[in-house]
Amino acid sequence: MATERELNKRIRSVKNISQVTSALAAVSAAKASKAQHQVAATRAYAGKAYEILINLASQPGVGETGHPLLTTRPTIRNTALILITGDRGLAGAYNANIVGQAERFIHALTTPAQVVAVGRKGRDLMIRRGYNVVASFDGIPDEPSLMDVSPIAQVVIDDFLAGKVDDVFIVYTDFVSLVTRIPTAKQLLPLKPLDLEGMALSEYVKHVDLTGVAQRVYSYEPEPAVLLNTIVPRFTELQIYQAVLEAKASEHSARMVAMNNATDNAAELIDILILERNKARQSNITSEILDIVGGAEALRSR
Repeated sequence: MATERELNKRIRSVKNISQVTSALAAVSAAKASKAQHQVAATRAYAGKAYEILINLASQPGVGETGHPLLTTRPTIRNTALILITGDRGLAGAYNANIVGQAERFIHALTTPAQVVAVGRKGRDLMIRRGYNVVASFDGIPDEPSLMDVSPIAQVVIDDFLAGKVDDVFIVYTDFVSLVTRIPTAKQLLPLKPLDLEGMALSEYVKHVDLTGVAQRVYSYEPEPAVLLNTIVPRFTELQIYQAVLEAKASEHSARMVAMNNATDNAAELIDILILERNKARQSNITSEILDIVGGAEALRSR
């Protein structure tokens, strides 16, 4: 059994750690609230923009001279994967879950895959496990702007247009609520959805319901083909931006939950250690009393 002094040191140490985890939980809660509002403000816009893009691409005359980012390749030889993780840990299983989703996705592919890592944790894990990481981005702020994600979009757009990759997917954590997060894979390029039915990838790729979108009739000025040249690259950035916002909200909420759990566990451990310390103290008192009684009996017998 540990001595009373050792147990006191452990109790002080656990109390100090619980103060740190409690502060981290409070900071993460504030950041998660801001990130949640950002996600809610942009999610509807990103969805409607996607619908307009699909409608534009289906207009008469656009198909013959379609934008290269909308053109589906007849043969898929190489695939790019944008993996969004955090730069820091202390977020429970957040980073491990999304990296695991990326690994399962890559294993389901029948073509070579290259990884564009957004976040230090994902980059380090993918390199350590032997995957082909061709680009890395870290230090994305907690409240990112489109300018922060433009370099990411430019890398995958350039590789797609140059024929280095034939399709691009993005793997991130979809934010549902402060306690619910879903690792998700979504097709990024070509922007026109692939038919994944019957493919191994269909198990991992998020389905986007676009029923009837192409048949809706709108009037566009200027012509749809002209609009696509401006809209398509910007919409590619928008999809990455929305995924980064979802991932940031998920990371902060995961860290908040993990730190709250750590604080609760620390409180339980302190109670256990206090009980052990009281037992050790009682044992010492009992031992001292026995020594006194033994000494008194020895004196009486003499």
